[in-house]
Amino acid sequence: MPRHRSSAVPLAWLYVALIIYASLYPFSGWRLPGHSPVAFLVAPWWRWWSVSDAVFNLLGYMPLGVLVFGACVRSGIAPLRAFGYALAAGIALSLGMETLQNFLAKRIASNVDLGLNALGTLLGAGLAALVHRFGGIGRWEAARDRWFIRRSASGLALLLLWPVALLFPTSLPFGLGQVLGRVRDVLTELLADTAAAPWLEGWGSPAPTATLGRGGELLLVALGLLAPCAIALSIALPGVHRVVLVLGAVALGIGVTTLSIALNFGPDHALAWITPQVAQAVALGTAAGALLSLAPRRMAAALGLMALTALIMLVARAPADPYYAQSLQAWEQGRFIRFHGAAQWAGWVWPYAAIVYLLWRAAAREEG
Repeated sequence: MPRHRSSAVPLAWLYVALIIYASLYPFSGWRLPGHSPVAFLVAPWWRWWSVSDAVFNLLGYMPLGVLVFGACVRSGIAPLRAFGYALAAGIALSLGMETLQNFLAKRIASNVDLGLNALGTLLGAGLAALVHRFGGIGRWEAARDRWFIRRSASGLALLLLWPVALLFPTSLPFGLGQVLGRVRDVLTELLADTAAAPWLEGWGSPAPTATLGRGGELLLVALGLLAPCAIALSIALPGVHRVVLVLGAVALGIGVTTLSIALNFGPDHALAWITPQVAQAVALGTAAGALLSLAPRRMAAALGLMALTALIMLVARAPADPYYAQSLQAWEQGRFIRFHGAAQWAGWVWPYAAIVYLLWRAAAREEG
């Protein structure tokens, strides 16, 4: 069976990294345990478990089972062996995380969590095997061959991470990449009382009176929506489906942003973000994406690079409003702590990863 480049491979590795982050966060309070690190395996049932913890431990490992099974099958491994690899990967990762939690003061290793994680991996791999049994993976391969170039795995992985990034609060819709302020805070702490400290004053944050203006905010939202369209068009084969990809990205962005607002402020306010100015920006981004669908792939990548560079510059100058600060506080102080790692890191890193990818696409030779 021929081997295929699959987006499931980078996605599986990214999901492993996110599980590690969520399992060991906040990476502080390390100490030597006063017992064997594997004593939790034979410990009695933990009394302080909750239904929500059980559900999250179960559901949290299901995508891992799906992704590892899909990556193995798409690499030419037999389904039964792929199922075994997926289950073994989930158990090994969970065992490693639970063992390391013994060394964290704010974490408690649990054999119940290990069992639920293993069960979640089993269910995920089983679901993926069922989909494969009924031809789902084969149909996806056929559709991918019709719509995308062969070397599109990394681009598809970036596109799948975009809606995850949108779940984390932003000061303006689709304004991803607000990481400079956090980098400044870390550097300020590291370089305090050194000769370099004065150089960091005011760096990475807009001035108190900074404002983008109506035009700047309009452009920021439009560019934030155009960025995933450029990635999709840089790997899409010629055809009318290029316009479908643009419209699909717009619909996905609107849907996920609405979900994010509903999570932060309640379902009654889910559509409050669609102001007249934002609606104009969405229309502008959609029109720009439709025009970009007429361009060759390398040109789409080059224009996407320009759009992302301008987006990052505008995001760095965008002042945070009190509603953004309120929603950010809710995420970081426990309300959405279980999604904190995945959404936050995706929101910070996505534009920069997209720039690196589009640089590669712009320099790559054309292929079918």
